[in-house]
Amino acid sequence: MLPLITPTEVRRVDEAATEPLEAIIDRVGALVAMSAIDLLGGTYGRRVVVIAGPGNNGADGRAAATHLSRRGVKCTVVDVGATRLPVCDLVIDAAFGTGLSREYEAPIVPSDVPVLSIDIPSGHDGLTGNPLGSPVRATRTIVLDTLKPGLLFEPARSAAGDVRIIDIGLDATALITPSSYKVEGSDVAAWLPQRPPATHKWKAACWVVAGSPGMMGAAELAARGAQRGGATYVRLSTPASTRSNTADRASSIAELVTQPMTASMETPDLERIASMVLGPGLGRAPELTRPLIDLIGRADIPMVIDADALWHLGHDRPAAETVLKHRKVPAVLTPHDGEFGRLIGSPPGADRISAAQSAADRLSSVVLLKGATTVIAAPGHPALVMAEGDARLATAGTGDVLAGLIGALLAQGVDAQIAAAAGAFVHAKAAGRGPATGLVAGDLPDLLPEAWPTT
Repeated sequence: MLPLITPTEVRRVDEAATEPLEAIIDRVGALVAMSAIDLLGGTYGRRVVVIAGPGNNGADGRAAATHLSRRGVKCTVVDVGATRLPVCDLVIDAAFGTGLSREYEAPIVPSDVPVLSIDIPSGHDGLTGNPLGSPVRATRTIVLDTLKPGLLFEPARSAAGDVRIIDIGLDATALITPSSYKVEGSDVAAWLPQRPPATHKWKAACWVVAGSPGMMGAAELAARGAQRGGATYVRLSTPASTRSNTADRASSIAELVTQPMTASMETPDLERIASMVLGPGLGRAPELTRPLIDLIGRADIPMVIDADALWHLGHDRPAAETVLKHRKVPAVLTPHDGEFGRLIGSPPGADRISAAQSAADRLSSVVLLKGATTVIAAPGHPALVMAEGDARLATAGTGDVLAGLIGALLAQGVDAQIAAAAGAFVHAKAAGRGPATGLVAGDLPDLLPEAWPTT
């Protein structure tokens, strides 16, 4: 995992550094100059404009100009108030770093001129990725020593271009403890379980409680996600109060076991089940709220609470919080922004990492906050950030597949936060293997095995 250092933590690292600041700035300037030459394709006859701000970021840019000038590059340094730039072959954006807190109006750069940003494209919040004014759009961003959270969230994520981390000799993680990490493919490959030789179908059984009239597709998507995620037995039950003749039909999935469930959501053979998935397409009938919350408290096994089940938790928030806090095994909650607001009482806001972490601590649960960038928080642990997804997942039903996939990983004994992070990663990679246009949720389950990372 790659550590993420917030702007506040960056200041603490700078304050704790024992090497003279001038030496660090000169070293950074040399590394920036090397990256600039790479983008320029050489030095002969090249012209570079450096937009230099008043802080350390600007000092890094000025140092880069000095190193480039020594290599024969014609460099012009302009301050952050410039509205027009001289003709050039490259712009080095050293206006503001990750600690910017005010609006910045970046000068217009011709579309055919590459931009090299230092640490973050100036004009973006280093914590949230949100724009502050009219920010820079970079061709490449070189990150000093450690990733900053803002680079993983839109719009800064797209504005950063090709992100490259460079070692500047400051071991930030030796000076502070990071509060969050970015999930990498190698991490997921190490986390994902291998099926043991001596196993049987009940070893990783997953029970999906989902579906209602008109929404049985969501239930079956979750079930298929669990099957393709490695669950050895998948059962689907729809509570009687939400069933109709059509909802009680035989499943079209040959390997899926369907079992009736009473209105009170009784679970007579729960001891045979390794995990549960609650909520996809369950419906929002108020009479389901109390039985669902009772089930969450009674079935103290690994569990994913998704979609309409989250709505029911928000419908009786005090009872839900009490039940979740008393579980011995943390549940995995998978809200999007609207569900998060109903569950917590307010939307997540700009700082999505802090919002997810606060919710996880409050609810004694793993909280997977969905979005273009997904945050997975657990009580008492650093948050994990998964930035592999793209717009192909913004279609109905993909979240149901994710819930089933995480449920399957839980059934195989994977830790709740790790299961949520690994599931989100594989889910995103599976979408990346689908068509750029026209991907539907039903495509995803069969793509999951192909997206399984290997060491």
